[in-house]
Amino acid sequence: MRLLSHLVVFIAVAILFALGVWQLDRARWKEALLAEYEAAADRPAVDFPYASDDPPLFRRSAVTCERVKGWRDVAGANEAGRSGYAHVATCTNGPNDFAVETGWSTDPNAGRDWTGGNVSGVIGPDGTYGYRLVSSEGLGGLEASAPPSPDAVRNNHRSYAVQWFIFAFLAAGIYLLALRKKIREERADG
Repeated sequence: MRLLSHLVVFIAVAILFALGVWQLDRARWKEALLAEYEAAADRPAVDFPYASDDPPLFRRSAVTCERVKGWRDVAGANEAGRSGYAHVATCTNGPNDFAVETGWSTDPNAGRDWTGGNVSGVIGPDGTYGYRLVSSEGLGGLEASAPPSPDAVRNNHRSYAVQWFIFAFLAAGIYLLALRKKIREERADG
């Protein structure tokens, strides 16, 4: 029975340790991705919408919104960092639907009179379409939104790795303490 408990704890500790190593690998991957995002501002503009599952986030782009199909508002900030609403239009160009952040305001219903047109800006993440074009100027009477920035992308993988290593250490330590107690009890009964 003791052999089985040793094996179970060993496997659990090994899994926890492996998760820590995996998070360290993820941290290195995320650091490379963030470096790529930082360099994006210096690269040439790209087409929008982008025809790939891996959009060129934080790159400059431009598009013509032929027609606005709908609106949604998300939490956002203006260029001064003030919190409010970012207004996102669902645009269409024939068969393609895509998102354009037209600007910022403190009123959730502002900017609805914008019906489309030429937009230039920076590609940022979007919860619905995966990415959206954030206009570099406010459209439809809105203020300009804060441009998307790689600084907003979190990289917590190193702290997650530390947590997994601590869990592995604690699991091993608790098991060793329990085993030590069990051995003492057996000797006392013995």
